Amino acid sequence: MKINCVILNYNDAGTVENLVRRIKDYRCLDRIVVVDNASTDDSWQRLKSLKGGKIDLIRAERNQGYGAGNNLGVGFAVEKNKATHVVIANPDVFFTESCIMGLARVFRGHPQVGAAAALIKDSTYDSFFNGWRSHGFVGQLLWMGPVSRRLFDRVLSYPKEKLRGKKAVYVDVVHGSMLMVNGKAWGGYDEGIFLYQEEMVLADRMKALGYRTVLLLTEQYRHDHSVSISKSFHKELERQRIREQSTLYYMRHYLCINRLQEWAARVW
Repeated sequence: MKINCVILNYNDAGTVENLVRRIKDYRCLDRIVVVDNASTDDSWQRLKSLKGGKIDLIRAERNQGYGAGNNLGVGFAVEKNKATHVVIANPDVFFTESCIMGLARVFRGHPQVGAAAALIKDSTYDSFFNGWRSHGFVGQLLWMGPVSRRLFDRVLSYPKEKLRGKKAVYVDVVHGSMLMVNGKAWGGYDEGIFLYQEEMVLADRMKALGYRTVLLLTEQYRHDHSVSISKSFHKELERQRIREQSTLYYMRHYLCINRLQEWAARVW
């Protein structure tokens, strides 16, 4: 296996620098690809100091969103660096070399796996099970509501019995803050989405290609919840507006909803 790590930056060079310094000596990582997503601050100048050795630095001509930026990085890793597998990591995560090696073992033992992730230990929500079901239209509506999500949790989430005594489990979707993908299975994120819902799109595309998704229960990584996103979009209402736009896009293009269903989604 030849593993690369892709880290996407937008106006958050300090967080990216910290992550790169922590992982640059991991022997399991062949190369690290830092993508600057057309930052509007001094990120590009700052990140130039990282370039060299096993670290590549590339720049998007314009910011077309999270998916487009990561597509650029994964494409570079697979085509230029000949990576067989790619870790896609948000700048605000911390993972050990053991975690990467654990994910690599999943792929070695199961060639049908297209994506794999470890458990999250979140600074806001502590440890939690970050694998979930791929919901249909009604399930997606219930999942969007903070009250309905709790009321119907047993239906929308995997039962706890699924985890008992397991080292890894198949799931439909994993959290996108840090995951490893098979370069052959990579179909790319949908660049029609600027931010949010990338996990659902990736899960649907992997499934369509005949690949499966795994959640590794013996390793975990830390995620400083939405640190990078909060720096880019300071207002909660702005983030919520983008989240709702992305959800409607996903429903139209992947759940193939009709006009009545779209109306219901907007009302909801």
